[in-house]
Amino acid sequence: MTKKEKAKRLEAVIDRLETLYPESECALNYKGDPWKLLVMGRLSAQCTDARVNIVSEELFSRFPTAYDMAEGDLSEIEEIIKPCGLYRMKADNIKAASQMLIDRFSGVLPSEMEQLLKLPGVGRKIANLLLGDVYGKGAIVCDTHCIRICGRLGMYPETLRDPYKIEMILRSLMDIEKGSDFCHRIVNFGREICLARGPKCDVCPLSDLCSHKKGERE
Repeated sequence: MTKKEKAKRLEAVIDRLETLYPESECALNYKGDPWKLLVMGRLSAQCTDARVNIVSEELFSRFPTAYDMAEGDLSEIEEIIKPCGLYRMKADNIKAASQMLIDRFSGVLPSEMEQLLKLPGVGRKIANLLLGDVYGKGAIVCDTHCIRICGRLGMYPETLRDPYKIEMILRSLMDIEKGSDFCHRIVNFGREICLARGPKCDVCPLSDLCSHKKGERE
């Protein structure tokens, strides 16, 4: 497909997902607190959103603010978040990020990518999540669902797994202001229909737009 054809297909995909999932919501229950989304975003690495939501209830009960987390005992933080995996690194990151948020940003989450990337444990995936959900900016959250599904839809070769390259490709093909909502809907779609293993192609509302289903290859 040409770039123009890909953009047209992606536009159709976005329209159908908006119909399928009228409400676009983050799967992480951060309750409108930017700092909590920062922490939960870090905990979600190689962990399900459902588990992060459960673990975070206890975590935020014990450490309800960035100030509490920054002063918290590292071993206690580790123990609480252990079910999320990679708990030592994640505990160190969320404690250090909370401290930096206070020291460098007066407790206010930065609104620019460059500043967000200075926070320990924050890469482009988390930064885009924060920019989209907290500040309503155009953002592409390249999680596993987005990477897998957009490849199947023919936006790039399915073998491509580089999040940064994929983010740039999608930015060039779509109205970036719809990016954040699109990525939330893709998560729902990936969990319900376009599964990593055994995708439900026979009931998929995007099957006629899918390169994977059609056997198309770049």
